[in-house]
Amino acid sequence: MQDILIPTPALHGWIERLFAAAGSDPSEARLTADHLVGANLSGHDSHGAGMVPRYVSSLLNGELQLNRAVEVVSDTGSIVVLDGQRGMGQSIAHQAMAIAIERVRLHGVAVLALRNSHHIGRVGHWAEQAAAAGFVSVHFVNAVSSKPIVAPHGGIEPRFNTNPFTVAIPREDQQPILLDFATSAIAQGKVRVAYNKGAKVPAGALIDADGRPSDDPGVMFEPPLGALLTFGAHKGFGMAVVCELLGAALTGGGSSHPANFARNYGVWNNMLALLFDPARLGTGALFESESASFIDYVRSARKSELGEILMPGEAEQRYRRERAERIAIDHGTMAELDAAAAAIAAARGVELTPLSALALP
Repeated sequence: MQDILIPTPALHGWIERLFAAAGSDPSEARLTADHLVGANLSGHDSHGAGMVPRYVSSLLNGELQLNRAVEVVSDTGSIVVLDGQRGMGQSIAHQAMAIAIERVRLHGVAVLALRNSHHIGRVGHWAEQAAAAGFVSVHFVNAVSSKPIVAPHGGIEPRFNTNPFTVAIPREDQQPILLDFATSAIAQGKVRVAYNKGAKVPAGALIDADGRPSDDPGVMFEPPLGALLTFGAHKGFGMAVVCELLGAALTGGGSSHPANFARNYGVWNNMLALLFDPARLGTGALFESESASFIDYVRSARKSELGEILMPGEAEQRYRRERAERIAIDHGTMAELDAAAAAIAAARGVELTPLSALALP
């Protein structure tokens, strides 16, 4: 069954109207739409419009809080600790990064600890916010939901979530180098997309409830539940642990254990972000020449069957060109999006057009 095509501007407008109807102020509704559609545009459907149903369920269950401002917990100039008050992550993380960027302009470096935000989505979005200001950023993030979904290396029961790690390195007159990945073999949202499409997932990503390898995404949604695996066996596991401890325990946020689990639909993110101004290292010209020489040398390698060598972030740039006019949504996700709009309409006493009504013929 072919996916449903939605004009990209129409998808943005629909998400913005939905969250405005739900109660978000205009800025929050716009930032949420910017981020979710931006994830789809970047090829990360796992963090795109398909997250709307989860956010709506979390909101209507009293977990996600709208129109929250970050609370300053501690401020020593270049080190700032912020509490997101379980607000909409797309707004909370934007606010937090704006504060961190301001501190880098003042001090040359900033350490940002953000805790207790609702799901902040694609972390690469926030790294790009720093890169657009000319700054390098490194992000360690954990996630806490109603149950863990990733098994530790050597175990078959899930104990944590997909805990992303992200780095952005700006370059003069070029797109930044952007490394952004989950420490699980694939992101949870990619399993959800595969499940809704009735597709398989790549080998080595999942195990069933008995610890046997599986390519069936249903093991994550239909009891008895299985688990995601970390990427690179013990290496991804080690990175996930570091993200958990730096992103959550060190920031004062909740790490992934039963005392901190969300009730039902909420996803709490905590993030430690390190930002600095590369210009203050005094190596700008050398950096540009050395990075260009390195990248050219890497690209000169004989090609595998993949046919090309992409730098981190180039795949996202390609997707943005390809999806500028229209975004494909599978039928299962579309049904969930229409149901989310109906739930907000019923709860708020408003009329909302189903997203499916905006589909291209």
